[in-house]
Amino acid sequence: MQESAATDSEVPDVTKLIAEFVEFTDWVDLPETIRHEAKRALVNYFAVALAGCCDPDISKTLRLLRQLRPGGQQSVVGRSEKMDMLDVASLNAMSANVYDFDDTHIPTIIHPTAPVAAALFAHAERSSISGQQFLLALVLGIEVECRLGMALHPWHYQRGWHITSTCGVFGAAVAIGKLLGLDARQLAWALGNASAQASGLVETLGSASKSLSVGNAPRNGILSALLAQEGFAGPTHPLEGARGFLRVMGEQPRFTELTEGLGETWALSANTYKPYPCGVVLNPVIEACLALRKEQGWSTAEIRRIELTGNPLLRQRTDRPSIRLGRESQVSAQHAVAVTLATGKAGLEQFSDDAVSNLALRALYPLVEFKDDPSFSVEAAEVRIWLASGRTLVHRIGTAKGGLAVPLTDRELEDKLRELAAYGGSGCAVEPLLEAIWSLDRIEDAGALMSLAVPR
Repeated sequence: MQESAATDSEVPDVTKLIAEFVEFTDWVDLPETIRHEAKRALVNYFAVALAGCCDPDISKTLRLLRQLRPGGQQSVVGRSEKMDMLDVASLNAMSANVYDFDDTHIPTIIHPTAPVAAALFAHAERSSISGQQFLLALVLGIEVECRLGMALHPWHYQRGWHITSTCGVFGAAVAIGKLLGLDARQLAWALGNASAQASGLVETLGSASKSLSVGNAPRNGILSALLAQEGFAGPTHPLEGARGFLRVMGEQPRFTELTEGLGETWALSANTYKPYPCGVVLNPVIEACLALRKEQGWSTAEIRRIELTGNPLLRQRTDRPSIRLGRESQVSAQHAVAVTLATGKAGLEQFSDDAVSNLALRALYPLVEFKDDPSFSVEAAEVRIWLASGRTLVHRIGTAKGGLAVPLTDRELEDKLRELAAYGGSGCAVEPLLEAIWSLDRIEDAGALMSLAVPR
């Protein structure tokens, strides 16, 4: 049964409480596990950004932005070009999101790091920011971003809002505000400015436009904080107001999600990292298909029917049989199942335009059916295959690799960075970058990491 909407008298002043939390939280308040998780998030961030840095749509965006606004001194991940602070923040977040390989907060399915980290690195290259300051701001930005998502989940996505983009702008705004030393009043203004710029539509999934709205989140977040620093005032209650972000963009917002356990429970403890470049709800499906592929005595030519049982989000997000592009394949269960069963692989090459154009794979798409089961978590799925011989193959995944119960190890994240950096072809010095990330809390100039994330 859904909660009833809270009356105005019952709604806490969450904007003020969040702003005060951000102002008064210090490095010493962060548990060691959260400090380490922030570094893990950055390893994954650079991995996916270096993979996507030379994607054709990223290159098109870069060329246009440089025509519109030439100059600038900030670094673009994986590229030699320099751009201004707002454009580089946007482009680096887009690169990290373009292949749908970014991190995922459970259960909101927000991809939290790209909008916040891209904003912070753009600012850090212009200012003297220590590694501890950077990591603290990253943790706080992700905290606010994901708590907003928790307050809106699941209605926000069901309405058609792309939650990474809509909530990411708030995370970027408070993270930059923390680095600027804004007080609670100014941070509330930054949240108000962000509320005026929160957008992104689920309809864009499978297209380049999806990453455009993710790129707008850090750009607009930086602008929101800088304007607040100048005294550009936002509304008093941008989050909880009668026409504020939470009530307009969610059916029955849970305001307590924003304040309960502040400083005690941390969003980063529920962050996960993908082993495959696709929507996170496809992870257990792919893992089950990889297991089935190893069974002896059958071939894809014998398949007559494939049934996917999972959380309703699996069907809602990935029932896409009519795809034409690799970007669309990242959110298509039909393609993920076909390519994994046929090749025994699920890397970036398997979610490319070439893979989607393979007629043998496409012949399997119509065989895929969905069975909704709300008892399944988004990290679980069952794949059942009927063969022409009458044989049935079944494999169930309770928690997929990369989920909360089976997280990628530090070593696996490092390997992901090495692999994706090589795929992107930037020539980035991976080992020095890894060393710098793991020692970031001991580095005086956090912006220096960007010099390691560009071609040598």
